[in-house]
Amino acid sequence: MLQASVAGLLAGGAYAMVGVCVVLLFQMTGVLNVAQAAIGSFGTMVMLQLLERGWGFGVALPAGVLTAAALAALVGWAIARFYADSSAQVRTIVTVAVLVGLLAIGFRLFGNDPRTVPSLVPGAGFRLADVVVSGNALIALVLAAAIAVGAGLLLNRSRLGVRLRAISERPVTAEMLGVPVTALAVGVWAVMGAVTAVAVTAVAPTRPSNFLSLSLLVMPAMAAALLGGLRNLAGAALGGVLIGVIEGAGTSVRQLSEYRQVLPFLVVVVALVWLQRREVWDATR
Repeated sequence: MLQASVAGLLAGGAYAMVGVCVVLLFQMTGVLNVAQAAIGSFGTMVMLQLLERGWGFGVALPAGVLTAAALAALVGWAIARFYADSSAQVRTIVTVAVLVGLLAIGFRLFGNDPRTVPSLVPGAGFRLADVVVSGNALIALVLAAAIAVGAGLLLNRSRLGVRLRAISERPVTAEMLGVPVTALAVGVWAVMGAVTAVAVTAVAPTRPSNFLSLSLLVMPAMAAALLGGLRNLAGAALGGVLIGVIEGAGTSVRQLSEYRQVLPFLVVVVALVWLQRREVWDATR
């Protein structure tokens, strides 16, 4: 079970990265992006298409990451341009529509057959006692921690962070005060899209790698974000790692292995019930 739990660190690191991206977008732009994993998966599938056409991995990977960044920037620009005055609920519904559209387009472009995804760092890793830790898992964990810490410092200790928080809370007022709302929002979306593409590419070799399956990584990512209360970056990162480790441990228990993918749904349900219950308690005080 220990080896299976450690193997889950790779998935956990990817969940943490995408979960942190979800929280960051919510904090910086006020949008709960349900299409986050689909955008990253689109970049990963573009990378695989280029690899099949003979491109080298060192060229195909950056091309896929840039594709995801450009796609995310386009979605971010549309939301900032046409839905700046809308509520958070409306903007979230827009991302649901984006998810449905991307799933339809992805199915037409990439099909539904699993692909072979190369490892980011093939053969890398180390052995600790009898447990093997893969290089991909290390990269995912380090990136998740670096993004959470770096973003926290940016938001709380920089002028740019103040502007980004202003965009999230009062976009129209921020624009009237001279803050380049659209440009900053598009930049944030592009960076989050690129990071998500890296996360999806890192975890893809360990699961069925078709566009639909990879896009559904949004569920454990949302579960991680909810464990952080959609505000706590460290909580989202730790929540993602925890979900991955529990999923990994579940593979070693025959009675649980068939149901381990249900864990993110349970976490989402419990977190939503708890958050709603807390709001009711606050309202009755």
